Amino acid sequence: MGGLMMYCVRARFALASAAAISLAAAANSALVAELPEIKLSAQNVVPACVTPGRLSAFLEQRNSSLDPRFATIAADYMRIGEELNIRWDIAFFQMLLETGNLTFKGDVSSTQNNFAGLGATGKKAPGESFPDVATGVKAHLQHVLLYAGEKLDNPVAERTRKVQEWGVLTEWQKTMSGPMTYSKLAKKWAPTSRAYARDIENVAESFYDGLCKSADPKPEMMALVRPEKSLPKATTSVAATKGATYETASIAGNAKVSGADLAKRAVEEARASGSFVKSNLGAGSLIPPTDPTPSVQPSVTILNAAKPEVTVDATSTAASTPDTSATATSNIQVAALGTGASLKPIAEVKIPSKPTAAPKVEVGPKCRVWTASYGGSRAIIIRAKADQLDNYTVLDVNEGAEKREAEAYIAAYAKGGETVGEYPNPTQALDKAFELCPEG
Repeated sequence: MGGLMMYCVRARFALASAAAISLAAAANSALVAELPEIKLSAQNVVPACVTPGRLSAFLEQRNSSLDPRFATIAADYMRIGEELNIRWDIAFFQMLLETGNLTFKGDVSSTQNNFAGLGATGKKAPGESFPDVATGVKAHLQHVLLYAGEKLDNPVAERTRKVQEWGVLTEWQKTMSGPMTYSKLAKKWAPTSRAYARDIENVAESFYDGLCKSADPKPEMMALVRPEKSLPKATTSVAATKGATYETASIAGNAKVSGADLAKRAVEEARASGSFVKSNLGAGSLIPPTDPTPSVQPSVTILNAAKPEVTVDATSTAASTPDTSATATSNIQVAALGTGASLKPIAEVKIPSKPTAAPKVEVGPKCRVWTASYGGSRAIIIRAKADQLDNYTVLDVNEGAEKREAEAYIAAYAKGGETVGEYPNPTQALDKAFELCPEG
């Protein structure tokens, strides 16, 4: 059985052997079977069964006390690995080996987001630290790519930068024939361990023989890897939005819909539209307005901005009901920010001789949840007050540009606003936004 299992390892990576060899020969050959090449090619691809959802379930099987911060780390490996064009699946298995399935029992702590022991040279040296999970993943994958001889521009990890600048790997790489594989990397990465490559193989085999054969338990995680690439970058200029308007989630009737469903629907519609939009996710928007008077709305609402004034004619329709409405025509200035805008008469309006019943005032929501996107996979929640409402905007931002894009958005669309949280993906941010504003 042991020999057969070892043979399967070789077959899995398609790196050796004929079908007609004996089990004993297969076992001996498997000990030197190579892990795949580091760089992707037409002949070297990540198996289709390797998805963030399956890898996450695999990780949870191996670590029942997984830190919630690492809930989407598999998606980070896939997304960044595809950007770097490397076999990120093997790097993920290497990470599990290096960190003890993210238990961090060695010199490196979980808060360092160091998933490859970069700079941890032993004798209690903790190594480098990175600001978030995704940056730590990128540091690991860049260091792997460095072994393949790739020249990196501005690498994340200091150790990667030094190894590249000092040419530490140059002479060793010259001795290697053929493409760089993970097996060759293992000999240099852990020179004192003859079993390092085999240990990575064993982790990989455990996944391929198990969860790889079952249904993906978390297919929704693919949305964290491949968001719509057609979505254009947002700008802070109102004119540059080309008439982008508010998009409001809608549903037939007044059936109760969960905030998460509304959020998902709004985000999907926004991305599918191919334009930079800001979507209101509030349940209040599902109820038809009772006031038939049309409101004046700008193409993009600017929270807390100075309210521009637009002059419109409001003509009395009192011809058929002279006792209950004004008979004169007056000009009314309407602030162009929708609900809560003040009405300021600039001409005298006739007051009917008979008092009319006070209109029924409906109590509106105290807060709203919105979405906006710069096309990135990370998200920030921004809170700003306008029209007596607390507005919570889930802003999709690009990794590495979170602060800049948030500041630009606040300056253009949410004056006086503030960031209240940063999240690895829009889904988690939306959940938090609805927690802050349940009425949405």
